[in-house]
Amino acid sequence: MKKSIFICLTIFIAINRFVTAQVDSKAKGILDEMSKKYKSYDVVKTDFVYTLDNPQARIKESKKGVLYVKSKANKYKIILSDHELICDGKNIWTYAKADKEVQINEIDYSENSISPAKIFTVYEKGFKYLYVGAQVIQNKNCHIIDLTPTDTKKTFFKIRLTIDKDVMQIKEVLIFDKNGSKYTYAIKTFNASLKIPESTFAFDSKLYPGVEVVDLR
Repeated sequence: MKKSIFICLTIFIAINRFVTAQVDSKAKGILDEMSKKYKSYDVVKTDFVYTLDNPQARIKESKKGVLYVKSKANKYKIILSDHELICDGKNIWTYAKADKEVQINEIDYSENSISPAKIFTVYEKGFKYLYVGAQVIQNKNCHIIDLTPTDTKKTFFKIRLTIDKDVMQIKEVLIFDKNGSKYTYAIKTFNASLKIPESTFAFDSKLYPGVEVVDLR
């Protein structure tokens, strides 16, 4: 579970082979509009519910979390009930609360890793996209767009984005893994008017007394 959370949170994000290599202009227009709006913000905070569902393995688990993203930099902080992930743009601190341990790693810039800070712009490189249609979900008019990675070696084969038409914000991210698992990130709140101190995106050992720090860089 720990591994799956880390992989999916450092992806926050796609494959379903399209029968054509042409760009879906409708999907691109929606994604570009959403991305432009997101890039106009400084810091974004979202409350979300993460769900892992694998019927074959009889696993279904949900966790509530909070995500802070510095939209103009590769910086973020994710808070879950049992873990925290903090990224300052160069390093990632993974804090396992039960183990009282923090592991430090350098950011993985390989194409197999997608930062949560890039969730609103991930489609811009390495993906095809397709407009699936419109749906009313929880009384919200939504666009449904599928993202497909051009690299077929990725562990996931499709990412489905549900986008609120009225505010042009992601409402849900659904990741389809090749092992049969589905990872859902349901966005419950979205706040782009907060003033967040820069220290949010760096690990301060003084705030975690008694925690062992394991530097793997």
